Amino acid sequence: MKFYIFICFFVVSLSMSAQFDKNFENHSLRLDYIHSGNSIEEYYAFKQFKKEKYWGGSHTQMLETFEYGKYFVKVFDEKSGDLIYSRGYGSLFHEWSTTKEAKEFSKSFEETALIPFPKNKVVIKLYSRNKSMNFEEKFKISFDPAKTPYEYKNDNILPVFDIHKSGNPQSKVDIVILPEGYTEMELGKFIEDCHMLTKQFFAFAPYTQNEDKFNMKAVWIPSAESGSDSPNDSIEVTTALNTSFNTLYSDRYCMTQDYHKVRDYAANAPYDQIYILINTDKYGGGAIYNYYSVSVSGNLKSPKVFIHEFGHAFAGLADEYGYEDSFENMYAKGVEPWEPNISTLVDFESKWKAMVDSKTPIPTPKNSDYSNKIGAFEGAGYVKKGVYRPRKDCMMRSFNGDVFCEVCSKAIVDMIKFYTE
Repeated sequence: MKFYIFICFFVVSLSMSAQFDKNFENHSLRLDYIHSGNSIEEYYAFKQFKKEKYWGGSHTQMLETFEYGKYFVKVFDEKSGDLIYSRGYGSLFHEWSTTKEAKEFSKSFEETALIPFPKNKVVIKLYSRNKSMNFEEKFKISFDPAKTPYEYKNDNILPVFDIHKSGNPQSKVDIVILPEGYTEMELGKFIEDCHMLTKQFFAFAPYTQNEDKFNMKAVWIPSAESGSDSPNDSIEVTTALNTSFNTLYSDRYCMTQDYHKVRDYAANAPYDQIYILINTDKYGGGAIYNYYSVSVSGNLKSPKVFIHEFGHAFAGLADEYGYEDSFENMYAKGVEPWEPNISTLVDFESKWKAMVDSKTPIPTPKNSDYSNKIGAFEGAGYVKKGVYRPRKDCMMRSFNGDVFCEVCSKAIVDMIKFYTE
């Protein structure tokens, strides 16, 4: 029976892989655009198409079934009208659009939709979630590989180092690590930091049990100076990726707005996820779903920051802490958030309700009786009221412990399977 199941799975995989070969080359097509707007409006402006050498993604999982992310890209074969590729993602523009600043003026951000390179003419559509969590089409463009102009020359060919290699990129989770604030003399330190954090990454479950499902490569980009900008400390340095702490006025939030440059550098290797490693001991980092992750290398909490931020970018996990007057428009009342580890209880059935013991009350009291149980504990998604998390504590809430809750672990494992099976 097991042999029969294996044969069926093998045949299905071959069939899906054949669909990839029918529709795509083993390269990437980058749709670079500018996303602008404010708290109530958004606009898309096309910048360019780029063909990249590698496609690091799956050859079998062409359609994202999770429907995670604030935004979504769909690719349709123009002749048949068939949907042949889709992925969700997030962006820094979305986070900025929830701030008080976005109520006062508009701002623009660089963004990219990355798809496998089409063999035939396609229509690419970009979608954005409305306040009801439904996707609305916002932008459409056609691409004909025989006629549409695109760039193929890579002006940023850089050295690439294997940090952890377990197999073919099309059946692995491929992480490309980009250095920030490492000078010419600090290449050795960068490689050492990559190996150290990779070792620590696989020390945390459920990554420990899935070490053979990952590839990690490091691209070497020297910076003129060490570290990262830190406005609150009056530090401004010249670096490769122009990262800065105090992003969106949060001192520990460290991101870059030079997103197309990040994509240019990452294109030196096949990748599913981009991780920016900053050469500093200041505490901080950041991550957005299918956008990029950032963490520092020299802080005592760096391993947990690395793990926590990757949970956002890879598995779409939300932060499970809450405080007043922050990201006030991130989660609308009366609708269920898309993130798998938080709920407004509007549609709890679609979340982790099946994992909750029938004797556990919903919402769940925060007393010691439920310290080690799955429930629905109020306070998550940056707010104290109305949004609930699965456990009292988790790696997505604090660094007091060393484990993800069962709900977050399941979301991570489900995503690993999506990329590798």
